[in-house]
Amino acid sequence: MSSSVYSINKGINQSIEFKGLKAQYIWYLSGGVVGLMILFAVLYIIGIPSLICIAFIGAAGAFLVFKVYRMSNTYGEHGMMKALAGRKVPKHVKVYSRSIFVKL
Repeated sequence: MSSSVYSINKGINQSIEFKGLKAQYIWYLSGGVVGLMILFAVLYIIGIPSLICIAFIGAAGAFLVFKVYRMSNTYGEHGMMKALAGRKVPKHVKVYSRSIFVKL
């Protein structure tokens, strides 16, 4: 019986990362790029000159890449979900009756 050698995958249970973008931010960037392509097509079909369309889409694309990379570096893999969930937690809980604390 011959022995076989298997390579060990060191990336198990780690988040996906592509050129510094982590996890869901890859999807955000790709969705934004698709949206910009559709916007370019709409602007071009409307009749706006192509150089203006390219300039506008280029500026919007640069802004999109900047914002997505900034969110990825700021929040990381799960940080944005935690930040959004933290905003929904009330700062104060008002109770106008003691009846919930009194045992009968």
